[in-house]
Amino acid sequence: MPIRVVLADDSFIVREGMRELLQSVEELDVLAAVGDLDSLHAAIERERPDVVLTDIRMPPTNTDEGIRLAGSLRTSAPSIGVVVLSQYADAEYALALLEKGAAGRGYLLKERVSDLEQLVNAIKEVARGGSVIDAKVVENLITARSRNKKTALSELTPRESQVLGAVAEGKNNAAIAGSLHLTEGAVEKHISSIFSKLGLSEEEAIHRRVKAALIFLAEAR
Repeated sequence: MPIRVVLADDSFIVREGMRELLQSVEELDVLAAVGDLDSLHAAIERERPDVVLTDIRMPPTNTDEGIRLAGSLRTSAPSIGVVVLSQYADAEYALALLEKGAAGRGYLLKERVSDLEQLVNAIKEVARGGSVIDAKVVENLITARSRNKKTALSELTPRESQVLGAVAEGKNNAAIAGSLHLTEGAVEKHISSIFSKLGLSEEEAIHRRVKAALIFLAEAR
């Protein structure tokens, strides 16, 4: 069965261009294309898509509608994946998108829209519960860190690397404990050690987890 997609962009030209591109792909079924947040909510409620492809900024406020939509769907429709498109290679936007977990979430720069294969691969990955973060965004996060911290992953123990990999998949501590046959207390200790080795001990709690996941994904590339 094709992946059911709803897309949103406030630019008619961009929106229709993406619709034409995606409709040319057999594995995708474009159900609706809309231009603002209210219309997007209505389309999601009506169509119940597998994936939402949305601009980060749309009416009514043209600020972070795409990010807020992705957050609200975590509760209202957790099975729906979201790929957010942005003009900005800003790690903070990615952090906001992933703060409740990386599973089923993607963040791509709008310049990638012209690369149909990359865009379709991102939709497919998010549809199956994976995560995709634009390489430029990850590079900006890593560049902001000191050279010695870039290679901090090499300091992790094999078990810590397994735990961090699970964090990057969007799993919470209980899920990590179950998959690795550990106690939640042991997972917490491993994560605390990971944060320390990655130099994230002083970060906000939610951002520590997401930044650690982004660093892992950068190294995986």
